[in-house]
Amino acid sequence: MGYLPISDYALLSNCHTAALASRFGSVDWLPFPRFDSPSVFTRILDHKGGHFSICPAEVKDIERRYLDNTLCIQTVFHTGKGTIILEDLLAVGPNNTGHELGSGSPHALIRRLRCVQGSSPVSIEYAPRFEYGLAIPSMKGTEEGIYAEGSTSILLLTSQLNFRQADSIARADVNLQQGDEYYFALEYCSTSDMPIYPWPKEKMIQYFRGTINAWRSWSILHQNYQGPWKDMVHASGRFLQALTYYPTGAIIAAPTTSLPESSGGSRNWDYRFCWIRDASFTHNALWVAACPDESIKYFDFTAHAALSHIKRNLHVQAVFGIGGEHDLSERELPHLSGWRGSRPVRVGNNAWKQKQMDIYGELLDAAMILKDYVKVQDRETRIVLADMADIASLKWMEKDQGIWEIRAPARHFTYSKLMCWVAVDRAIGMAEMIEANDRVASWKKTRKAIKDSILSYAWNSELEAFTQTFQGADLDASTLMMPIVGFIRGDDPRMLSTINAIEKKLTDPHGLVYRYKSSDGLEGGEGTFLTCTFWLAHALALAGDVGHAKEVFDRAAAFVNDIGLLPEEIDPCTGEYLGNYPQALSHIGLVNAAWAISLAENETNST
Repeated sequence: MGYLPISDYALLSNCHTAALASRFGSVDWLPFPRFDSPSVFTRILDHKGGHFSICPAEVKDIERRYLDNTLCIQTVFHTGKGTIILEDLLAVGPNNTGHELGSGSPHALIRRLRCVQGSSPVSIEYAPRFEYGLAIPSMKGTEEGIYAEGSTSILLLTSQLNFRQADSIARADVNLQQGDEYYFALEYCSTSDMPIYPWPKEKMIQYFRGTINAWRSWSILHQNYQGPWKDMVHASGRFLQALTYYPTGAIIAAPTTSLPESSGGSRNWDYRFCWIRDASFTHNALWVAACPDESIKYFDFTAHAALSHIKRNLHVQAVFGIGGEHDLSERELPHLSGWRGSRPVRVGNNAWKQKQMDIYGELLDAAMILKDYVKVQDRETRIVLADMADIASLKWMEKDQGIWEIRAPARHFTYSKLMCWVAVDRAIGMAEMIEANDRVASWKKTRKAIKDSILSYAWNSELEAFTQTFQGADLDASTLMMPIVGFIRGDDPRMLSTINAIEKKLTDPHGLVYRYKSSDGLEGGEGTFLTCTFWLAHALALAGDVGHAKEVFDRAAAFVNDIGLLPEEIDPCTGEYLGNYPQALSHIGLVNAAWAISLAENETNST
């Protein structure tokens, strides 16, 4: 089997880890027990990487959907002689409801296979491979299940079927008749947590039904948005919850590593970490598509991660591990060939070493969104916000690697200056709360100095647009954030001209927006960025051009796959998905743009 399109995969989550299940019934990616753990199925990155497939013979047609308001994927196989339904989920803890979704999750994949019409033979193949496909486990079958044991980990597959084993692969075949139903439970534990026991069928049914009810409970409590593109916004809210690590509240950028930014290319990164840069975007989206409680938990994680650096007089790093880890050192996995030959495959991300000055603005903007919560927090948390504003005020003139984390010499990025302006501006607005009234006069001078510099040095009169860097000649989609963060009016002539320049010179034939086209120190190219296209729609809404904003939004939203998921990028030639998947920032961009268009449309209608 060749490598499937990235869009063929569905996301499963228990708010601790995530799996990707293909439309052909194969789980081809699953780290255990955390999002950032080594995977036990890695076929999405190498055919020899391990998988767990359940698929009927002679499939004529496939339909799939998430069961309403859940992360349980239902795949319907129509064969020449029958209809087979496969339902997959990652189990959450018993009695999980509302805000407790993810509490006590048992680190188990549950699969239900049933025949609802006619009959059909079905083949099951189970090939676990620990440590990103590097380690082939020893496998032992019993009457109750199959134990796969590595040096530090054990997987136990409980099934009603009898498997045969060869070459560390377990296989079973069954001819399903109408009314037949089988459950499979795959549980992970470390060798230090032994013993592990097979699951009785009653336990599988309990956790299967309980997980569905838990997701529906969460959705009913959280999904209140009633504006345009409601179904997409609600689905995006669930996906953001699915990418949340319950123990800490960290939200990962994506649940995969090394899905490439161009097919066969080397721009392959590990996104299973929490980027501080995304804080303010994420908080806005959580308020619209989820709930303040999730937003508060996420803020606590990001604020305390930053606090740990500032207390030691360190620059706050841009990205942290989901448990708050600082060292995310990058390494390559040479035994993996990569999706469609896209090498190298990497784990870890050296962006943790970069200087990115924009993060102070994102953190303070997030604090402003949650100011009613922040003002009742401990004094240390509030004071550190003032310290962040001081850092931005003192260091805004320094070069950095910017929002796009270039691996080239530092530059004076416009976006970094913009977010330093945001840091100081929000601190002024919260001065009393963060016990910094005595700093307001100084901050106001800095705020004016930053704004004057951006308007003077980021504006290119020949391009008639704001540029990527001071005194630069390259466009960058991040300048679309200027009106979104309140730096400039959306209908300011300079902003309108910048929007026009980006649409003319920074889009592909589909009308999707590139991040930039300038040199960034890396080989090869990349696709268009969906979140940048949603930023364009957002900026157009703020400019008062609601009709055009809707058109741009629909261009990006047209790339939602059949189950509502979005990637990071789109191949400008083929329209295929690129990059790590599903991408939180794409769904965040969708939610925020939909909300902005809704507000602009209501304002237009009211006048």
